[in-house]
Amino acid sequence: MLLTKYTHACVRLEKDGRALVIDPGGFSELEVALRDAAAVLITHEHDDHVDRERLPGILSASDTIQVYAPEGVAEELRELVPEAAGRIHAAAPQTRFSVAGFDIRTYGGQHALIHAHIPVVDNIGYLIDDEVYHPGDALIVPHRQPVPVLLVPVHGPWSKTAEVIDFLTSVRPARAYPIHDGLLNSNGQGIVEKHLVRFGEQYGTRYEHLEPGQSVTV
Repeated sequence: MLLTKYTHACVRLEKDGRALVIDPGGFSELEVALRDAAAVLITHEHDDHVDRERLPGILSASDTIQVYAPEGVAEELRELVPEAAGRIHAAAPQTRFSVAGFDIRTYGGQHALIHAHIPVVDNIGYLIDDEVYHPGDALIVPHRQPVPVLLVPVHGPWSKTAEVIDFLTSVRPARAYPIHDGLLNSNGQGIVEKHLVRFGEQYGTRYEHLEPGQSVTV
């Protein structure tokens, strides 16, 4: 597969002439990421993972894009884009399905805690083709191992660097790349990623930085 990172949490995967996009949020280059995409996976309801202003228009203009999201998000999108309701599906944790030639396993169930006064929302992590794992906004280690490629949420209002390091070293992927880095400047990202490179090496992981728009073959 060809993996392309876009700003923040959005990732595009391509194989056999088909593309799947994960978390096309408000910080991301939606029009580019979703061009000719066959499917969209959404981890949870926050605006940096699902753009409610631009995504409905893209879904309305397409006759084919399939969408999987937690039930609340799926229902909201069906109301926003009724003409695409039949292509918008509820995803649940600990299930398996196929879409656009990609095999999907789901994990988790809840967003990481931000604060006790902030309600916890549903969050689903997706493992694509038993190869690439996108956890959304939770640090759930998938029980199916090994995970060859891990997308690491390097920063968020719900995490700290120690937890991110522990997540990386618990999954122990062969390769790891950053996501959820849209709130960091280059100085902050450099500090976090230096730790991920160092600790990753100790556990057999090659962590590599990707810029928005950069692609790698996985």
